[in-house]
Amino acid sequence: MKVGLVVHDGRPEVIAFARAFLATAGKAGLSVVADDRIQRIVDAAQLGEGDPDMLVAVGGDGTMLAAAQAALSHNVPIFGFNLGTIGFLTEVEPEMLEGAVEALVAGDYTTEARMGIMATLGSVEARGLNDVVVEKIDSLRLVHLEVEIDGEPFLTYRADGLIVSTPTGSTAYNFSAGGPLVDHSISALLMTPVASHSLFSRTMVLPADSVIRVTIRRERPARASVDKVRLGEAGEGDVVEIRRTREPIRFVRFDERSFPRAVTEKFQLD
Repeated sequence: MKVGLVVHDGRPEVIAFARAFLATAGKAGLSVVADDRIQRIVDAAQLGEGDPDMLVAVGGDGTMLAAAQAALSHNVPIFGFNLGTIGFLTEVEPEMLEGAVEALVAGDYTTEARMGIMATLGSVEARGLNDVVVEKIDSLRLVHLEVEIDGEPFLTYRADGLIVSTPTGSTAYNFSAGGPLVDHSISALLMTPVASHSLFSRTMVLPADSVIRVTIRRERPARASVDKVRLGEAGEGDVVEIRRTREPIRFVRFDERSFPRAVTEKFQLD
């Protein structure tokens, strides 16, 4: 098995752990591959070559989002070691390094499919795991976002922005904006306005196969992003189209921890 390494290289402890993972994986007989940037921060002599069969992220949820982008491109499963704060997307704590590597070698794990999300703006398309955000550029002015769902007009939001998230992304910006937490095993799209000045400001939970078209109205430009990666700026009349990805993103699971259990552990509620 070839394991692709994705690292957030901004913190010394993350780099140190990435090197420890590389050494542990090598001793266990796993081949680890990485891109040129990561090769410069670990021992490149210990790295293999070729395309990965699985991706492992070392860092926090931001690193997992980057790994999810790569997973969609390579069509391989992912998991992460939590060296962030909450680390809702990561599967393994750092002290479980040797146990996780042993489980990989033994094939003692399962995979869980989660829906991804994609957006197009003009000729630009991007895919991700968590959410698509269309938001204001001018901090002093609301944007007017006209929403159409499956070809049927819905309403126009006067707001700071609009979040369309997957159940996985429900624990991120959606949650901060007052949206609900949704079990990752459910397939749905959550549409949550941000600081809405419209009469209706609740989250809409839509079927997973819904197609949402957001048209920018009035001369107040907006910017669109997928998992915090910029998609582009949109002016009056421009449309951001949002839907689920054709392929799911597969997460490696080493235990059968339930979603409620993950919520209590990650938010330290027990």
